[in-house]
Amino acid sequence: MSGTGGAAGSSWFQRFLLPGFALKAVIIGGGYATGRELAEYFLASGPWGGIAGMVFAMLLWSVIATVTFAYARQVRAFDYRAFFQSLLGPGWVVFEAAYIVFVVLILAVFGASAGAIGTAMFGWPALVGSTLLAVSIVVVAALGSGAVERVFKYVSILLYTVYALLLVFGLFTFGDRISTGFATPAPSDGWAAGGLTYASYNIVGAVVILPVLRHLTSQRDAVVAGLIAGPLTMLPAILFFVCMVAFYPAIGSETLPSDFLLRQLDMPVFHWAFQLMIFLALLESGAGSVHAINERIAGVVRARRGHDLGTGARAIISGVLLLMCVFVAERIGLVTLIASGYRLLAALFLVVFVLPLMTIGLFRLVRGRATPIERETVS
Repeated sequence: MSGTGGAAGSSWFQRFLLPGFALKAVIIGGGYATGRELAEYFLASGPWGGIAGMVFAMLLWSVIATVTFAYARQVRAFDYRAFFQSLLGPGWVVFEAAYIVFVVLILAVFGASAGAIGTAMFGWPALVGSTLLAVSIVVVAALGSGAVERVFKYVSILLYTVYALLLVFGLFTFGDRISTGFATPAPSDGWAAGGLTYASYNIVGAVVILPVLRHLTSQRDAVVAGLIAGPLTMLPAILFFVCMVAFYPAIGSETLPSDFLLRQLDMPVFHWAFQLMIFLALLESGAGSVHAINERIAGVVRARRGHDLGTGARAIISGVLLLMCVFVAERIGLVTLIASGYRLLAALFLVVFVLPLMTIGLFRLVRGRATPIERETVS
């Protein structure tokens, strides 16, 4: 992938939809796709409080993604190292340390989710499902930008289709329970805090997917892509959440709310399709996160040696990272990872990403002081 600006021949899909699909790909991950994150951060505030928290998170994503995309294009920074070198100067290493912690944690969550799916569907030991996912991520990440973007595109089509069908089947099968759930009085306290926490640790996806922004041809593209990224990312979650309300509050204690919901539908073919979609969502999320690290390293290799990072090197980097994360997932488990680790990450990214972006970055954009970085300063 080139480290230069957008290509004049970019399609409308690459300019306007691909960034949102890529952001969704990174965010959906192990907890969103299985419903575990939705239970943790939104269902605890009740049906209507959960919806309010999700809309709040969606709006935050749109605003922050818009500023991120505009700043990245203005300074021509299409990997997170270059982006934070421009935004924070020498302080960019602080973000990298936080991001590495983030990647280890989310890949462990993905591994735990894949292991739980394998156990629920086939009775496999958890390590089997985790390892299958890790191998798939290594293959996609090793093939580079083109393969990762194709996964974003085609998995997104499948994902939106499956979530739409879930809502249709859910309304048909237990629509009365959904209505009752929304009509029943329930505490809505904490919706803003839940939305802020969820938005904060997930919005790092806006810099994880910087490589796809090379297709942008103008600042208008950046603004439009950023504004629609929030709705594209949150829509499947809202559809899923509406169906979860049918079994509120009991579903909140399920490790895999998706599997619980699918068993209530009692539609075996759709159950398999949904679990396949979750696995592919884990794949696109994991591939996107690992690809960001590969691109960060590739940028240094290009600057110092004049050639790109090879497929073998990408595979080795991905494999080492994922091997570590699979064992973290096996040891700790999905619920504990989401409940304990993500709140710390939310605080970290607020400090090292959101606050600098919305102060220093926005000031430079408005004043026209966001200038392209010097590529020779990579490290």
